Amino acid sequence: MTPTPSISGTELTDTQTQALLLKLTVLADDEIILAHRNGEWTGHAPILEEDIALANIAQDELGHAGLYLSLAQTLGGSDPDRVAFWRGPDDYRNTRLVELPKGDWAFTMVRQFLYDTSEALWLEAATRSTYAPLAEIAAKAVREEKFHVQHTALWVERLALGTPESERRTQAALTELWPHAAQLFQPVEGEAALTASGILPDLNAVHARWTDLVTRHLVDKCGLTLPDAPTTQPGRDTHTHHLAPLLEEMQSVARQHPDAEVW
Repeated sequence: MTPTPSISGTELTDTQTQALLLKLTVLADDEIILAHRNGEWTGHAPILEEDIALANIAQDELGHAGLYLSLAQTLGGSDPDRVAFWRGPDDYRNTRLVELPKGDWAFTMVRQFLYDTSEALWLEAATRSTYAPLAEIAAKAVREEKFHVQHTALWVERLALGTPESERRTQAALTELWPHAAQLFQPVEGEAALTASGILPDLNAVHARWTDLVTRHLVDKCGLTLPDAPTTQPGRDTHTHHLAPLLEEMQSVARQHPDAEVW
């Protein structure tokens, strides 16, 4: 029998384990879907350096998903490849923010900035988790995520303060994306108890820091206008019509060759 994972000398309860499994899957789903959207830019970015940079960011996001799903597997979850390639849209729990089509370059950079800042702040807080395996994962991933924030923040600034056309596109992207951003901070079932135990970061605190950071950058530094956010958000089990075709493309090879092996 596999021993129950421990946190600072105490055992995870079955309830805590199930809640943590769900949270890790939710985190991974966002990473997987956003990585696919960013991968759609391969060969199409505005300059060669950015083609390479965004491909590297997408690879990092997939790496983070792998960390989350590998930890989930040790807690009784499924094989990471099966989680990624053998679930349909009804089973994915990613935010709407990451599944929207890639749009233009301004749309991609604004989305990446909103996402990267939330992930970097969450990971920074997660390095202090009382559950050592999660703290170790966060310590590995946060270094890459801070680079992502720096990179996309500079692009958003460059576009917002560039030509009238680039400013228009950046504002249009923010106006479309902002209503979806709060979904990044939706807790999963059982998350409050994990937060009270110090296993997971306080989402409200992370959200407050994120709001302050992105407001200072987008409004104060870049001169953009934040639109009004909706007072309620759909659950993570409610997707746009864009997710199904994305998954169909992403999973096509795995489903056509289910017995294939990597040599």
